[in-house]
Amino acid sequence: MGSSLPPKEANLFKVIVKSYETKQYKKGLKAADSILKKFPEHGETLSMKGLTLNCMDRKSEAYELVRRGLKNDLKSHVCWHVYGLLYRSDREYREAIKCYRNALRIDPDNIEILRDLSLLQAQMRDLSGFVETRQQLLSLKPNHRMNWIGFAVAHHLNSNSSKAIEVLEAYEGTLEDDYPPDNERYEHNEMLLYKISLFEECGMLDRALEEMQKKESKIVDKLSFKEQMASVLFKLGRFDESESIYRSLLFMNPDNYKYFIAVQKCLGLYSDNGQYSAGDVERLSALYNSLKEKYSWSSAVKRIPLDFLEGEKFQEAADSYVRPLLTKGVPSLFSDLSPLYEHPGKANILEQLFLKIEDSIRTSGCFPGSPQKEPPSTLLWTLFLISQHYDRRGQYEIALNKIDEAISHTPTVIDLYSVKGKILQHAGNFAAAAALADEARSMDLADRYLNSECVMQMLQADQVGLAEKTAVLFTKDGDQHNNLHDMQCMWYELASGESYFRQGDLGRALKNFLAVEKHYADMTEDQFDFHSYCLRKMTLRAYVSMLKFQDRLHAHEYFHKAAAGAIRCYMKLHDSPTKSSTEENDEMSKLPPAQRKKLRQKQKKAEARAKREAEEKQEDETATTNTSKSGKKHNARPVDLDPHGEKLVQIEDPLAEATKYLKLLQSNSSSSLETHILSFELNMRKQKILLAFQAVKQLIKLDENNPDSHRCLIKFFHKINSLPTPGTDSEKLIWNVLEAERPDIRQLHGKSLIEVNRSFLEKHNASLTHRAAAAEMMYLLEPDKKMEAIKLIEDSTNNASLGNNVLGPVNEWQIQDCIDVHKLLETVFGDQNIANSWKTRCAEYFPYSTYFEGVKSSIAAYVFDHNNLQNSPENGIAQNPQLKSNEGELGALNGAVHIVDDLSSLSIR
Repeated sequence: MGSSLPPKEANLFKVIVKSYETKQYKKGLKAADSILKKFPEHGETLSMKGLTLNCMDRKSEAYELVRRGLKNDLKSHVCWHVYGLLYRSDREYREAIKCYRNALRIDPDNIEILRDLSLLQAQMRDLSGFVETRQQLLSLKPNHRMNWIGFAVAHHLNSNSSKAIEVLEAYEGTLEDDYPPDNERYEHNEMLLYKISLFEECGMLDRALEEMQKKESKIVDKLSFKEQMASVLFKLGRFDESESIYRSLLFMNPDNYKYFIAVQKCLGLYSDNGQYSAGDVERLSALYNSLKEKYSWSSAVKRIPLDFLEGEKFQEAADSYVRPLLTKGVPSLFSDLSPLYEHPGKANILEQLFLKIEDSIRTSGCFPGSPQKEPPSTLLWTLFLISQHYDRRGQYEIALNKIDEAISHTPTVIDLYSVKGKILQHAGNFAAAAALADEARSMDLADRYLNSECVMQMLQADQVGLAEKTAVLFTKDGDQHNNLHDMQCMWYELASGESYFRQGDLGRALKNFLAVEKHYADMTEDQFDFHSYCLRKMTLRAYVSMLKFQDRLHAHEYFHKAAAGAIRCYMKLHDSPTKSSTEENDEMSKLPPAQRKKLRQKQKKAEARAKREAEEKQEDETATTNTSKSGKKHNARPVDLDPHGEKLVQIEDPLAEATKYLKLLQSNSSSSLETHILSFELNMRKQKILLAFQAVKQLIKLDENNPDSHRCLIKFFHKINSLPTPGTDSEKLIWNVLEAERPDIRQLHGKSLIEVNRSFLEKHNASLTHRAAAAEMMYLLEPDKKMEAIKLIEDSTNNASLGNNVLGPVNEWQIQDCIDVHKLLETVFGDQNIANSWKTRCAEYFPYSTYFEGVKSSIAAYVFDHNNLQNSPENGIAQNPQLKSNEGELGALNGAVHIVDDLSSLSIR
């Protein structure tokens, strides 16, 4: 470096490099300028100056200088290396790899460049290149531990675990007998456990067991050692020894569910589907009874038997499980029990149990069969549990009555208001749910969870502005909305995006959905620093696990929601494009001169105001964030030039943008029906017949009985049948492919589409959603049978679910399904009278729904009186007086954001 310079300038060049490494950028610039005064075309100095400027956020100058330096000295590995570093800082990893390879052609043994290249290869999953680079590093520095470990990990990631084991054993062969010293014991322990996991992964279980027995004294992480030993013994079929170790682990942590499941597997008493024979249930019951005697304080040992017990034994176990938790007042009890509702019959048993407990506490103040008096709060938590039970079963009337009684009992318990809000949300009254959530939040202004729950309810009620004001109560001062973005608050962005989409504001909806997508891109980039850190610190098992997690990162639920939301926005933009500036000008020219002048002045004022606000915001941001309390300067946040997503909706080809996100969903969420439904809708719009057919085949494969799968099947072949005779070679080829594939679709065998639709209806005659799908397809195939199709929907009956429901029937229809049917009648069938009739009918089934304008959907019936909280005795039976609050009392709630001004009473009107 700097070899072509005289001694004085060569020393200055070293100062530039050192200043860059120590982040003393001004000092480095000064040294670079001193060299460039005498040697203005020195390539390496120009490149280093550019790299320094890049760190000072002067990117355009940086690229110009680095390219100029490279042009002046194409045979300098420094110039190519710096160019690669520049690309790497901008996440242009493929370009950076090209630059590093050019540098290595000039200086093939440069360890620093090889190390940087290996990091990029790991990041980009160029695994064969990663192996090659790590091997070169090892051959250059074989006495460096990190090079041995990096070479082994490279082979493991490249699916060659046996070679990774050989490398680790060769490394161990270079160590002395008394290795490791005390300060390196944990790092060596990690390497040994990683090696044992490789043996296990390769199926070399005997070798793994031998290694563990041989190296036990050198492994300091005894918990991981025991878990791995038990796993290896189990795989070897030595179940008694494995069980013994798992029981010793239970002694260490008797609330770890994995240890209990492992003991069951060792005894041959585990079933993946949760189905057990009577004999197995007896043995399992005996096992957990013995464990309960030994670990009486464990919650898991009492909860797990509820999954496999049936009938009376289940009721007895559930009774003994819930009683102490009701006495203690555990708000999360229902969340713990909710998986049991998926087991046939258990929900009815729980209902009978809860009502029996409630009745006993009301009459005697004790649990059934117990002489011990319970505190007054036990009734409160019993009512709390029962209200959640009926909410889960869709019996909202009873749920609200129970939760109202609990609130009357003790109006100061915040959880009661939160749960009542959730019940109203499930019942279809989002505005009242938001009011209840805000009430709960205002009772404890320091609780971030309550604040977040309130924000979520407000967003579901499409109160976005109010939700943002509430959310920023827990963000830092300054640009509060950007703080939510910086904190990667994805639930907020998703809920905001969905709310804007419902309101038809596609720009803001896209802005939020794409913000979530950017968070996942940032997470992918965040792994970069760990490629060197984990090898240096020897956290090898965690490192490999992290890389596997990153490989399936885009399969996460939040990314799926964001990508699906963005695709829907783009499809809606394609269906209803926004007006271009030319069209707007044409429309303006048709207006009278006076109106045209007035409109233009209004537009100019709006643009000027928006520009002024952006400038003021930038100035405020610079003033508040450039200097911290310690006096250190920070870079100002760049101003968002498109805060409302207006530019996002001005794209020329929305379907091309949607395709980018669809490909990510197809590669990461291929098991989701929604992925293939979106693929069908998008490709039908793009006239991509074969891709749409591929989506139909995937839908039928995943769930042929799903109403949407049936819709896509009928729509596709109806479209195909309506196409003209193929003329071009490509059209003939597509037609031949469809004719060859059609026999593979079972539903179409020897049937017309009308017959297929009729068979689907006969098979799913009792389901509202299936009848609606069949009716829609009947109207598509036979437009003259519109009234017959509508009658199919109207004749649907809301049957009660099977089961012993003590306080009334549980209807099958879900509120969202009924809303979808109403929209279908309004849009597809276009009959407003029939839609109104359906709405009136559904209002009877869902009286709390604001969408259907049910008789109990008024928001004023569900908000509360603050005076009553002060006048009611805690843990006592309150009277429920009809009190009124005034504005002064409401204003006293510091930080409260109220949705309604009229706070009426505690009870439902």
